[in-house]
Amino acid sequence: MTTALATPPVLLVLAGPAGSGKTTLCERMVAEVPGFERVVTTTTRAPRPGEINGVHYHFFSPEEFDSKIAAGAFLEWAWVHKKNRYGTLASSVLDPLAAGRSVIINVDVQGVGNFRQAATGNPLLAKCMGTVFINVPISELRVRLGGRGETDEEIARRMETAERELKEICKFDFVVESHDKEQDFQALLAIWRQVQRRG
Repeated sequence: MTTALATPPVLLVLAGPAGSGKTTLCERMVAEVPGFERVVTTTTRAPRPGEINGVHYHFFSPEEFDSKIAAGAFLEWAWVHKKNRYGTLASSVLDPLAAGRSVIINVDVQGVGNFRQAATGNPLLAKCMGTVFINVPISELRVRLGGRGETDEEIARRMETAERELKEICKFDFVVESHDKEQDFQALLAIWRQVQRRG
């Protein structure tokens, strides 16, 4: 006798400007939705105080990162602020999905494009993935960034990035129009269920 599989696994890939609440949404999905886990990404930057290798990030030396690139181990990777590299190992996403576990990740818009590209050659990824843009009105975004204690220079740089990212919004499967933390979370839950039904 065969038993039906539990609910199909889902990969939610979130993007949006700094201050849109992506990280908070990811943390809440993991905390409140059974069977969800956060994808642990990799970086070449040094750990900050309190960060644990394999929990917050996989911390790689530049040489280790290079060898992973050469081996084709990344779904996506990029330079950030021309200083450090960040990336997502294919195994960090595909292994949990293959085991029936749902995963969530937040990456930049360029990273989402790389996920889409990877999904064209990977049926599991294509079936399980939903890309989500967290959209915040530009005027509201400026207020949120100001509330985080960012410098004027940093706010200006992030606003410029946000305006570039907004041009990519039409490529996403779903858009959450950000209002407040609770409404945004409920919108993300609805998207998760929709992607799940596709599986």
